[in-house]
Amino acid sequence: MARTPFPVPFGWYQICWLDELEPGGVLPLYYFEGDLVLWRDSDGAYHLQDAICPHLGGHLGHGGHVEKCEIMCPFHGWKFDGDGRNSEIPYSERVNRAARLRTYPVLERNGMVLAWYHPFEEDPKWEIPELEEFSDSGKWSETFCRTIDIPAAWQEIAENSVDLAHFRYVHNTETVPEARSYDSDGWVAHVRTVQKFVTPQGVVDGNIDIDNYGPGFSVIRFSGIVDTVLLGCNTPVTSDSCEQKFSFRVPRFGDDATTSGVGEAFVAEVTQQIHEDLPIWKYKGHVTRPALADTDGPYLKFRKWASQFYAEEVVFDRDVYPPNPPATSRPPVEGTVKLSASSRIKGEDKVRADMM
Repeated sequence: MARTPFPVPFGWYQICWLDELEPGGVLPLYYFEGDLVLWRDSDGAYHLQDAICPHLGGHLGHGGHVEKCEIMCPFHGWKFDGDGRNSEIPYSERVNRAARLRTYPVLERNGMVLAWYHPFEEDPKWEIPELEEFSDSGKWSETFCRTIDIPAAWQEIAENSVDLAHFRYVHNTETVPEARSYDSDGWVAHVRTVQKFVTPQGVVDGNIDIDNYGPGFSVIRFSGIVDTVLLGCNTPVTSDSCEQKFSFRVPRFGDDATTSGVGEAFVAEVTQQIHEDLPIWKYKGHVTRPALADTDGPYLKFRKWASQFYAEEVVFDRDVYPPNPPATSRPPVEGTVKLSASSRIKGEDKVRADMM
């Protein structure tokens, strides 16, 4: 029995950072409830495909290797090109034209690799913007990266963007943030809030501006104390679990040490907030018709916007979808906090949802 009524939504999803795979490299992945293989050909282009060979089931991500612009199955040596076509069978003079790998559209943008997922393999429906903050202008720091596994469906996680009251009671802010506006334009939603920050100089109003480009790519800009931009990329592993990747940048200050210190402090604060959210997400149920307060955020507007990303039928057959199986019997969920190439010398931390 599923924890929510939602299938995996369609959209653009981050699958890695650009520096994670060298040309000729192969990486096994599991997203969208399926085994995948990411590989780079000799020209440096990325390819994401279903990983199970249609011949006899060899896993291309475990032992498969790249030869020029093809990937070869480790089981029988069959080769497939970047479009998923069988291009060679080493012990036959003919190829098998029916043997195809599902191939996902891939996009390189803002220092990351994104893939388009649609359950019926429809073409991409919107673009992901190129952001000045993630360009090579020299105005912004190197990218600080984090990856956290979250035991919840995409929509349960994304509702935090319009849930203002939880900041006071989960994250212990001084006050509940104020909503400035919530608007949506097709596939894109815009959330604008004001949050009060306590500083040695007094209380400062800070703005949090969020632009959601579908379910998998959010641009979050913080201003008021230190301008910061965060890319929050939520990639479904299954319909009820996600991998969340964060990419942070702050403005460059007078020296690298100061820039790094400010960036690391901000990353630590946001990571701590996710640490506080994890037990809520792990144990919460999905309420089909929430009993809202008159001052709650725009939940219903958000849910209406979110509903367009489910290509498969969504059937609400219960008023409440509780955690299932019981949370006490669920295995530990770990979130690996991953650092970018510029910060990777510090190693890895672990975030465990079951220990909170």
